[in-house]
Amino acid sequence: MEQKTLGLYIHIPFCKKKCSYCDFPSWPGLEDYWEAYTGSVVDELVMKAPEFSHAAIKTIFIGGGTPSLLPYQYIVRILDTVFAHYKILPDCESTIESNPGTLDENKLSAYRALGINRLSIGLQACQNRLLNKLGRIHTFSDFENALDLAKKHGFSNINADIIFGIPDQTFEDWQETVNKVLHFDLTHISCYSLIIEEGTVFGRLKEEGLLHEMDEELDRRMYHYAVELFSRAGFAQYEISNFAKPDYQCRHNMNYWERGEYIGIGAGAHSFYSNRRYANSSDVLSYMKGICEGRPRLSEDSSLSAEESLSEKMILGLRLNKGVDLAQVSGEFGLDVGKRYQKNIEFLLSRKLVERSGDVISLTKLGLDLANTVFVQFI
Repeated sequence: MEQKTLGLYIHIPFCKKKCSYCDFPSWPGLEDYWEAYTGSVVDELVMKAPEFSHAAIKTIFIGGGTPSLLPYQYIVRILDTVFAHYKILPDCESTIESNPGTLDENKLSAYRALGINRLSIGLQACQNRLLNKLGRIHTFSDFENALDLAKKHGFSNINADIIFGIPDQTFEDWQETVNKVLHFDLTHISCYSLIIEEGTVFGRLKEEGLLHEMDEELDRRMYHYAVELFSRAGFAQYEISNFAKPDYQCRHNMNYWERGEYIGIGAGAHSFYSNRRYANSSDVLSYMKGICEGRPRLSEDSSLSAEESLSEKMILGLRLNKGVDLAQVSGEFGLDVGKRYQKNIEFLLSRKLVERSGDVISLTKLGLDLANTVFVQFI
C-alpha cells in the first residue's frame, strides 16, 4: 500500500513593516511575542503529530510574514520539532520565505544545517522608488547582497517574487526588472499582478481617490512581456504566475494546485485533510491561547461536498499550464466530467478561452488573461 504524503505549512506572522499592498495575516511590532509564539507552534506540531503519524511529509514551507526576521534559533526549534515528531521523506522540498535585509551568515548557515533546500526571496521590483512606494524595507542592492550570501552558503534553488501593475510603474521599469532578474541565475520566478485589496494601505488610498489601479492594457502588456522573456531564458510557465527552470517547480505549491492534502501550523494557517478545509485563527493572541488550552481556535471549518470538491479540482487544475485531464478526474470522482461540464466547456472553446487535446483542457493565452471568466464556469 502506497504511503500517504502531505505538505506541511508553518506560518510566521511577523514582519518588520507591513507592506502597503499586503493583506496576509502578518504584523509588525510584536517582537515581545516571538518566543511565546514559537512555543505555541512547537506545541501545535506536537499536539497534531499523532493524527498524521501514518503519513510522510513531502514538502515543508515556512511562510509569513517574514520568517527570516526571526532569530534563527526559533526556526531551529520549530524544525527540530518537525523532525522529532513527523516522518520526513528523504527528498523533502523545504522552503523558507525571506526578505532582503533580514538574511545574514548565521541564519543562512543554520537554514542549510536544518535541511532547508529552497529559498524564496521577496524582491518585488528593481527600482528603489517603487520599493519605497510598496512599503518595502529593502533596496535593490539589499536583494543583490542577500542573493550573493545565499549562494555562498550553498543555496542553489532560489525563487524571486516580482510584481507588476504597481501604481506609477512604467513599462520601462518592468522591462528593467525582468531583465535584471534573468541575470541572477535563479531557478524559479513568481510574477504577480498587483491586486489592491480592501483593508490595506493601498486599499484605503484607493477609496480616498488618492491611488488608481494600473490600466488593464498596460498590465497585460507587462505580463505578456515577462512570459515571453522568461520562456526565451528557459523558464517554463507551469502556472498562471509561476515560472521554473526544468525540475524546479515549487512542489509545495503544486500540491495545493493538484488538490493534495496538507497541514497548516500557526496563526492563520490553512489545512486540507480528509476532504475537510479548516484554518487557525489569524489573531496571534487568540491562536496562542487556543493552543495553550489544547483546543486550536479555528476561523473556518467545513467538509466539502462532492460538487464542491469537483469544482475545486477543475478550477485549481486549470491554473496549471498542463491543464485538466477530464478522464483522470472522471475516474477520481466516479462520473463523466466531460458530460457534467459539456456546455461550459463548449462555451469556453467557442470563446477561445480554453483548448482541448484529447481528454485534456487547458487555458489558452487569452484564457490566461481572463482566467476568472473561465473559473466561474465551474462554480
